Amino acid sequence: MNYICVECHTTYPLESNKWKCECGGLLNLEYEKKAVDFTETATSRNHSLWKYVDALPFEKDDVWQEITLGEGDTPIIKIAENVYAKADYYMPTLSFKDRGAVLLIAMAKKLGIKRVVADSSGNAGTAITAIAAYGARAGIQCDIFVPASTSSKKIAQIEAHGAAIHKVPGTREDTASAAIAMVKSTESFYASHIYNPIFWEGTKTYVYEVFEQMNNNMPDAFIVPVGNGTLLMGAYIAFQELVANGQIEKMPRILAVQAEACAPIMKAFAGGQDTVEPIEHTGTLAEGIAIAAPARGTEILQAIRATEGDIIGVSEESIIEARKQLALKGIYVEITSAANYAGYLQYMEKYPELKDQQIVFPLCGAGLKSN
Repeated sequence: MNYICVECHTTYPLESNKWKCECGGLLNLEYEKKAVDFTETATSRNHSLWKYVDALPFEKDDVWQEITLGEGDTPIIKIAENVYAKADYYMPTLSFKDRGAVLLIAMAKKLGIKRVVADSSGNAGTAITAIAAYGARAGIQCDIFVPASTSSKKIAQIEAHGAAIHKVPGTREDTASAAIAMVKSTESFYASHIYNPIFWEGTKTYVYEVFEQMNNNMPDAFIVPVGNGTLLMGAYIAFQELVANGQIEKMPRILAVQAEACAPIMKAFAGGQDTVEPIEHTGTLAEGIAIAAPARGTEILQAIRATEGDIIGVSEESIIEARKQLALKGIYVEITSAANYAGYLQYMEKYPELKDQQIVFPLCGAGLKSN
């Protein structure tokens, strides 16, 4: 099992604690993968994402058993005819980010790591909350870097798990730079949901669960929110694995959603570009996807195009209205999750044929995470 550079294809052992190649390229993960036996998982008494351990970089009897909090195996809820929402806010820290965080921390534990460093990308901070929670579970010291403007409520939740908080004045980039400086000076494990591809190994289980919950069938399209692309990239990896294993014939479409107020990937896609140029962030209520300079932009574009997908932007007004509509259906989610429903409504107008196709979109975070 190795990290591999997406640019020069240099490989590094996981023990190297690399988070970026010497050439500056980003790293992906390569290892020998096994096909999941869905007849076995259907009757498994393990009601968590770990019932798909054959498709994960761990053994069945491994360190993850000491760390899991029962994350995953979240329900799918029928919203309309052929339309389903996957309630990924039914998680220990109320966010889908638990999928990736438990994989990252379990791997750190397996490698004998005593200290991890993580930073907020400047969004809702759900990833670092999950890192802190699972770090506490694993007995690993967590140093969490956040912008000085981070709300006291979010900081209190992270500190409750025993993590050390480092408030950084300035921009999001300043926060990341401070975290990276500590990683380099202390040779710590960088538990980044952006740079470390182990995180995607967790988020890909979202698709495995949907496939099993729909009686070993895949919906025609997945509506996916995209900021840094952690769920989108995990989903794309799962699609590729299921095709390679002969369990599905073709990949579903990725129909991505960004907030109009912060949509650099949509802009690049519409312009036929292969790379994503940073934009000025003018502000959006959908904090969880408010990423003006996504590090994995090129890979996100490739995934959308490989599935014959699309990406749209949703307005602030439509996000607010979508949140109200979901609440009236008994579903109370954070604002970013409401953007997914707003995206679904907009896609139905753009592609009328979708009304006859099966669609799944995620409910990524609980309503209590938003004001």
